Amino acid sequence: MRAMFMRYPGGKAKAVTFSYDDGVPQDKRLAAMFDEYGLKATFNFNSDKSRSVSFSKEEIHEYFLSKGHEIAVHGAFHRANGHLRPIEGIQDVLDCRLELEEKCERIIRGMAYPDSGIRRMGNLGTYEQIKNYLTELDIAYARTLGGDNDTFHLPEDFHAWMPTAHHNNPHIMEYIVKFLETDLSSNVYYARRASILLYIWGHSYELDRENNWEHMEAICKKLAANEELWYATNIEIYDYVQAYKQLQYSADGRMIYNPTVLTIWLDVDGVLYSVPSGKTIRIEG
Repeated sequence: MRAMFMRYPGGKAKAVTFSYDDGVPQDKRLAAMFDEYGLKATFNFNSDKSRSVSFSKEEIHEYFLSKGHEIAVHGAFHRANGHLRPIEGIQDVLDCRLELEEKCERIIRGMAYPDSGIRRMGNLGTYEQIKNYLTELDIAYARTLGGDNDTFHLPEDFHAWMPTAHHNNPHIMEYIVKFLETDLSSNVYYARRASILLYIWGHSYELDRENNWEHMEAICKKLAANEELWYATNIEIYDYVQAYKQLQYSADGRMIYNPTVLTIWLDVDGVLYSVPSGKTIRIEG
């Protein structure tokens, strides 16, 4: 039986992404820092109705979209989904998505839960209710929080996507070193050869409040210019994983067809293969 693992674009086994909330003025400075170091991020915006300061359509394109960053939903009024009745949650997410799509002039499919998100449930709501209406609203993923760790797993449930750590986690640099030094090619346990992800989140205003922009720059420097890493937004990671799941296999597993628009990479018994869009490849041996 072959050992087969998804690999990111270019055959890379490690990916890095960032996620920053609230659409605050400091996001421009942070986005510029990510640009300087060749990193990519998702910025989660609230509705203009709930902010005294907001970005214009021109600023969103200049500082974020034109640089390859993603804009995602963060709720029109930054209300915790776990404390909203479903009809309120639907309105909060939909209003935010509609406004962002008008300003960004593109389809918005990602989200970060505002406030306590799905960690606490009020009004006798459930996570399944929230996941159901997010799915109906075409929200492909939603980032949660509260589980900082150094396991670097991809999510089993993209509507409960747990990041690795906040940038102020006291162990963040240890996590980054462990991530960079993890050898996925020779682990005796097959399950530990799966591709991994480092996902850092926060709020850019915290960098002003804590006066630790140098700390954020140290994180960026540590991760920059590494040929082993795929730098991606949240939605790029989601779309790639979903495309990998759509690969079609012959009964003996030796032929693989890719029906998606993306080129998909995989590791089969230590050998890298790429499956171009609309093509079928044959696994040797």
